[in-house]
Amino acid sequence: MFREKFKEGIISARDFTREDIEYLLKRGHEMMEVQSSDILSGKILATLFFEPSTRTRLSFESAMHRLGGKVIGFQSEDVSSVKKGESLADTIRTVQSYSDIIVIRHPMEGAAKMATRFADIPIINAGSGSKEHPTQALLDLLTIKEELGRLDGLNIGIMGDLKYGRTVHSLAMLLSNFEVNLYFISPKELQMRNRYKQYLIQQREVKFKEITNYRKILNVLDVLYMTRIQKERFVDMEEYERVKDFYVFKKKDLKQTQPHFKLMHPLPRITEIPPEIDKSEKAIYFKQTNYGLHMRKAILAELLS
Repeated sequence: MFREKFKEGIISARDFTREDIEYLLKRGHEMMEVQSSDILSGKILATLFFEPSTRTRLSFESAMHRLGGKVIGFQSEDVSSVKKGESLADTIRTVQSYSDIIVIRHPMEGAAKMATRFADIPIINAGSGSKEHPTQALLDLLTIKEELGRLDGLNIGIMGDLKYGRTVHSLAMLLSNFEVNLYFISPKELQMRNRYKQYLIQQREVKFKEITNYRKILNVLDVLYMTRIQKERFVDMEEYERVKDFYVFKKKDLKQTQPHFKLMHPLPRITEIPPEIDKSEKAIYFKQTNYGLHMRKAILAELLS
């Protein structure tokens, strides 16, 4: 049933119900026991990355290899016919002839959705502009579930660049399927966009609080999800300079947190989390990358096997 519902692929967090998420969390948990398999033998994944990526691209490729499949693709438009002027539509039409599923990252908002119009195979949105990044949000939920044992009843702070951060847009929408208390923490210039806040309020009836000073609520949080200030999304560099170091999580901040508190980050980090925090059991951002591999194995298996 999952494969039938998502036959066009995974494009937006809006498409997921609680049942869909719980099913993938279960499959992601099961994939932790699968180091190698041949269930996707004969299948080919195409990775089309028009923007830089480390974790997303490599985890999808690793997941495909571990399940017995093969990978083709590119990691920069400079090495593709896009540099010659080829349209995204023609790229998709061409690449689907060589593959069974496409993972795409593109600077244009809505690129993944547009790709589904020209493809007869599943498309996975690996980041479209500053809009969404649904598979990152799915692996984040797997991380929280595995580390804290549940999603319902948690106090979750999402902090940093909430305006341009595609990861946090998808994360907030997925979390709206659960009974959580959300805190959006950002400078006023980088608050969550109205379209996402309206979705949470009008369609999901989710309550959230917007604050600037995270230390005021640090002692009540179960999870703090930090993001970097994304320089590449800013048109006005003066605005970026004003906010680039707005949040820096200090080692002393950990003393204010609950024993089970977890600090997360989709990475890459810049200056917002100093390396001295890495050794803390409360810092689990590198664990997230491992959970990401298992979640993406689950996604590929469900869409292809």
